[in-house]
Amino acid sequence: MTKDNLIHQAGMSRRTFLQVTGAGLVTATALGATGLRARAEAYGKFTWISPRGTLEVLDDYPYWAAKKAGYFDGLDTDMQPGPSDGTATVKFVDVGQADMGFPSPGVFSFAIQNGMKLKSVFHMGARDTFSIAFRKGEGSNDLKKLEGKTILLGSAAWQSITDPLLAAQGVDIKKVKYVEAGWPTWGTALAGGQGDAALSWEGLRAEWIAKGLDFEYWLGVKNSKLPANTFVVRAADLEDPDKKAFLEKYLRGWAMGLEFGYQNPRAAVEAVFEQFPTLAKNLGPELGTTSILQQINVFRGDMDKRGGWGSHDMASWQGFFDEIHKIGQITNPVKAEDVCSNDLIPAANDFDKAKVKADADGVKLSEGFAALDVDKIKAHLFDSAVK
Repeated sequence: MTKDNLIHQAGMSRRTFLQVTGAGLVTATALGATGLRARAEAYGKFTWISPRGTLEVLDDYPYWAAKKAGYFDGLDTDMQPGPSDGTATVKFVDVGQADMGFPSPGVFSFAIQNGMKLKSVFHMGARDTFSIAFRKGEGSNDLKKLEGKTILLGSAAWQSITDPLLAAQGVDIKKVKYVEAGWPTWGTALAGGQGDAALSWEGLRAEWIAKGLDFEYWLGVKNSKLPANTFVVRAADLEDPDKKAFLEKYLRGWAMGLEFGYQNPRAAVEAVFEQFPTLAKNLGPELGTTSILQQINVFRGDMDKRGGWGSHDMASWQGFFDEIHKIGQITNPVKAEDVCSNDLIPAANDFDKAKVKADADGVKLSEGFAALDVDKIKAHLFDSAVK
């Protein structure tokens, strides 16, 4: 790694944001009018954009399960991987090249900080999905020990994720260094002895094992009260009755896919594997099911206290916005209710849960998946946590 890769400051300035934008292949200026799709009524093809630069992951299993089951009911939907630049998922929505993005709260906050008129409408990550990976024997549950150390990131934009996570645990983030080790190589860099730790998340832990990357983790899902990734749209779309109705129907498909995965996680994995045979080959049934179970835990949260799939916990979001304002990640206070909305949640969850359960239970699993003991996998989901 060169010195140019080091990010020393705790916050990311507008200048840095624009530099990351320039490296991300697409900018609002570069797009111009030709990049914007005019819509005569509601949406044409509705485009969702990934925050990871790839779709060949299990993270989006609700979509693939719902699509296979016919839950999008004739809607013209599209999934795009986008560039690996961590801020692309909000930039594309802002300028009209995509209709919905899936940013982390930190990247969402940068969108707000940079004047993008976006709103969170479906909170996928009810629990904090993010974790800190360490080489075996080097981890700690006291993240203050990371002061003076170096954390590896796949994208410079991920500092917006890591800074508030560390600050909420009492870490002086000015004493932490970051290295942009690249996507998808930052985990390999950690295993190779570079840096002291790396950002990770639920689901990815299982995928890293498939690549021979065996780490121990400080788990946000166990230790953090911050929210995780969410679906954002242009705020103006919520003011258009036709677009709002479309969004409700589209998000109902995702909610049904989430319910399907909860009822039969193995069938949801198979739906993804059918879409991406290379992913199926790399992971296999057991690690694929492990990955999806990690994510179901994050996406479901404590459903007894939620208003359904996608519901925002405004107290959690307000705590996040207060934290990032305190550390200077945003310059002005943000009121959670101004940028997060539960208006679409009742309609999104208005579906026949018994039918979805019957659909999920009725799937005939392949031999490899049918042989798995799901309860046994659940019992060992957190074995890699720092002891």
